[in-house]
Amino acid sequence: MILNLTSEVFCSFVFYAVLLLIKMFALAVLTGQVRLRKKAFANPEDALRHGDLKLCRTDPDVERCRRAHRNDMECIYPFLFLGVLYCFLDPSPSIARIHFRIFFLARLLHTVAYLFALKAPTRSLAYTLGQIPCFSMALKILINVASYW
Repeated sequence: MILNLTSEVFCSFVFYAVLLLIKMFALAVLTGQVRLRKKAFANPEDALRHGDLKLCRTDPDVERCRRAHRNDMECIYPFLFLGVLYCFLDPSPSIARIHFRIFFLARLLHTVAYLFALKAPTRSLAYTLGQIPCFSMALKILINVASYW
């Protein structure tokens, strides 16, 4: 299968992949905004630019944003890799869309749960829910390439 923007599965993947990347960019911007609002800078030169070397410090709110962003990178990048490979398998468009949509919604819920410190186990459940379509795609990929070993 050749991937192109006329493939329903690939278009669905691209749609959710871009939404996820936009969410990641927004989280990076939010982290910077929280740093500015809380005057908690990671680098001495940034602290000095904003007035005092004492501003080179950690802040719990900044760290919460950073952890949410780092968790996105740990989960979304593998999803992007698996999603592209999965598209090559020419899966059912409706099944593929379910995989992509579940992952996207789970990551969205995970971010909201992280940023707003929602009651446990909301964040853990969102994380686990997001891993299910990734595991499913990985398994399908392995099954399809196993005969080439």
